[in-house]
Amino acid sequence: MTEADDEYVYDEESGEWISAADAATKKATSLQPDTVEVRDAIGNLLADGDSVTLIKDLAVKGANQTIRRGTVIKSIRLTGDAQEIDCRYEGIKGLVLRAEFVRKR
Repeated sequence: MTEADDEYVYDEESGEWISAADAATKKATSLQPDTVEVRDAIGNLLADGDSVTLIKDLAVKGANQTIRRGTVIKSIRLTGDAQEIDCRYEGIKGLVLRAEFVRKR
């Protein structure tokens, strides 16, 4: 079987006809999620559900509140950005912290 006899499929993303082998490879690589490594101020790798401690007093914009150094934030969620962490804190909805201001517990 020569390359001219290969089966071709239409790739909707690129709008081109590609070989079935290339399509299978492309599909396999697209199934792997793009993982972003989020590291705290010290360099520890953070994951969803971790608890972190603030290493600096932070003034929260729009809430007229300051979160003090040493405050423990439980059950963080990663946002897909290497420097942002989504979390909950009493009285503040939708709090997003920078990874450079936290340390993993």
